Amino acid sequence: MFPFFKKNSSQNQQHNAEEKNNDIQLEELLKQCKQSSDFTSYRYSQTSPYYIHYYKTLIDIDILQKHILPFITEGQNHISLFDLKENLPIDNTELISNVKEIQEKMMTGYIAIQSIANLEEVLLISAVSIEKRAVSLPEVEYSVVGPKEAFVESLDANLNLIRKRLPIPELVTQEIKVGRLTKTRVAVIYIKDIANEDNINTVVQRIKDIDYDSILDSSMIAQIISDNHNSLFPQMIDTERPDRVAGVLSEGKITVLVDGSPHALTGPTTLVEFFSAFEDYFLSWPIASIFRLVRLFAVFFSVISTAMYVGVLTYHYEMIPQNLLNPLAASRSGVPFPPILEAFILELTIELLREAGARLPTKIGQTIGIVGGIVIGTAAVQAGLTSNVLLIIVALAALASFTTPVYQMGNVIRLIRFPFLISAQLFGLIGIAFCFAYFLGHLLKLSSLGRPYLAPVYPLRLKDLKDSLFRLPMYMQNKRPLQMRTHTPDRFQPKHHKKMKRDIEE
Repeated sequence: MFPFFKKNSSQNQQHNAEEKNNDIQLEELLKQCKQSSDFTSYRYSQTSPYYIHYYKTLIDIDILQKHILPFITEGQNHISLFDLKENLPIDNTELISNVKEIQEKMMTGYIAIQSIANLEEVLLISAVSIEKRAVSLPEVEYSVVGPKEAFVESLDANLNLIRKRLPIPELVTQEIKVGRLTKTRVAVIYIKDIANEDNINTVVQRIKDIDYDSILDSSMIAQIISDNHNSLFPQMIDTERPDRVAGVLSEGKITVLVDGSPHALTGPTTLVEFFSAFEDYFLSWPIASIFRLVRLFAVFFSVISTAMYVGVLTYHYEMIPQNLLNPLAASRSGVPFPPILEAFILELTIELLREAGARLPTKIGQTIGIVGGIVIGTAAVQAGLTSNVLLIIVALAALASFTTPVYQMGNVIRLIRFPFLISAQLFGLIGIAFCFAYFLGHLLKLSSLGRPYLAPVYPLRLKDLKDSLFRLPMYMQNKRPLQMRTHTPDRFQPKHHKKMKRDIEE
């Protein structure tokens, strides 16, 4: 079980207290609602038998004025709520007497009409006012080639973007409300005839078992339902691209959307997926494969380069070629700090510039990052606080870390450089090897929704290597990933490509 899913006796008592509080009368509920300035409660006219209650900040006032009030006229004063329900040109209406359901509906944008003849029953009419921004360009996962649509904060709009790309009845959504206070709508999406039932049940059960007061974003869901809460590595991909979600759904994966969040969670996932951009599928396979290998090399260089500098200069001078030893000695001749302190100063400076650039407005943040890096770097070298060689290495390492397509994995790459630095200072290259072995062992034990995190490298699945470290042509990818254990493993029937004889004119 997971820590957020456990319920102790005090929590059960709290739930019992909440259930008692829900058993209140309708009159008490309306009295409590009237304490808010945005709650409106009035009688339509002095002779009208109807009371109207609603939160004016949650409803569309045009629906009230054009489709509800004209039917509550003086000539219809004595019709029942049932007859009024039949006369209204609105489909989403219902008669409810349960006070708890009335409260939930009113808090989501329903208008409550109460009759003097029966004060215990209420006609609820949907008049939800949906405030959302227009679909815009992706900001985190921007691509030069491919679609230019990104998710927004509306769950219904995000579902529309997915169904537009997968117009099939097998695309199933299960909606769950999570959070005692927020009652957040969470949608679990999968393709019924493809996705594995164990994966579906795992995701649905973990979300249903969440016992937390407020869920405001999909990242909170990802932290709670992850297999290992203490791991630095993300175990679900956070994406803002509907095309990427449609692609992984067709592979048999599960997607989680949260109302109010412009990002979707997809899983189970593997480590190599964090280094593959969805833009790779819009490029030819040799170019896409080269780009993936470049990203993997860039990540390895970003993690290991500064630690190698510290370890070699501290313990392994004999590894430096003679032609390179003199420039290194000259660059460090006036530096008063040991290599580890010199590296920490520059690494922390880079992190400060990153944080400052991310928290400031876009245009100012870009200026701070460029100007700050140039000014501080030049001043540090001229003042003799650091060597120009290390400055180049740290700058290249920071630049290489930006090649990671998924933002969460980029943060991990930024952080794990520091354990490698400390290990290099303590034990040299052997310390780097020990640190690498530790992270490798951690990744071997890690899983995503119960599936191995290092697949298809470990356990080795040769067929899945066609779309992992590199990407082979589309006609060779006729199978879905083996680790998904899908019901229909075949994506299409492969055709036998025969070499055709060229015409004489060709």
